[in-house]
Amino acid sequence: MTTEAGPVRAPAGAQAVRRALDVLHCFHDNGPDLSASDLARRLGLSTSTAHRLARTLLGAGFLEQDARTARYRLGPAVTELGRLSYHQRGLHLAAPELADLAARTGATADLALRSGGYAVIVAGGSVTPKVGLRRPLHSTALGKVLLAWPRAGEGGPQALPPLYAFTERTIVEPGALAGELARVREQGYALNDGESALGVRTVAVPVLERAGHARFALAVRATPSLITDERLDWFLAQARACARALEVLLLAPGERRVPEA
Repeated sequence: MTTEAGPVRAPAGAQAVRRALDVLHCFHDNGPDLSASDLARRLGLSTSTAHRLARTLLGAGFLEQDARTARYRLGPAVTELGRLSYHQRGLHLAAPELADLAARTGATADLALRSGGYAVIVAGGSVTPKVGLRRPLHSTALGKVLLAWPRAGEGGPQALPPLYAFTERTIVEPGALAGELARVREQGYALNDGESALGVRTVAVPVLERAGHARFALAVRATPSLITDERLDWFLAQARACARALEVLLLAPGERRVPEA
């Protein structure tokens, strides 16, 4: 960023903070523990710099270290903040509704919010120790919903990095994605039919604020043999009923949509 007086410099220490946050983001994929050299390679830093950052985060409780391998994993401070955020957002109230939706439909039910270029699953059947929580926006029903009804300050499809093809069905052209999002808004739901993984079909709907933005996206996911074309409307009705219940549970009264007459 520049002004008439010249370039604006980041505040002292801002780069170190940014790098420390980048270290934490290295653990997003729910993979194995990482060494200092792993962190350095992922971040394009020297091993000594990555080691110093990791040791600082270790001392603050944001990382912990395996005494046998000296490799790092997320620490108790992250767990504490995550649990606090989970309850502050009221997400513990969503779990019974999602479990009921899954039981009624026989599908996996998930709730996600947007974080940058990803849909992050925050509650539901996909929140397991072995599965990462982030999903690309362009290739998932959850992501399409969050792109179709963006909140203030969230970039549209033009802000996404180059679109990666996960299967031959993945939309990778920005113009085609824009057209898809227009259809999503018109229909009121998004469909992922083998775009992120073959043999998986997902339908998602928004959990809308009064202003018409998606605070969350709600999805049911199964095989095409369960979510068939003939039963799609039924699955949609179940998902929409759950979404309206979550609007009451997760949004403050002033943020909720006006009830339909």
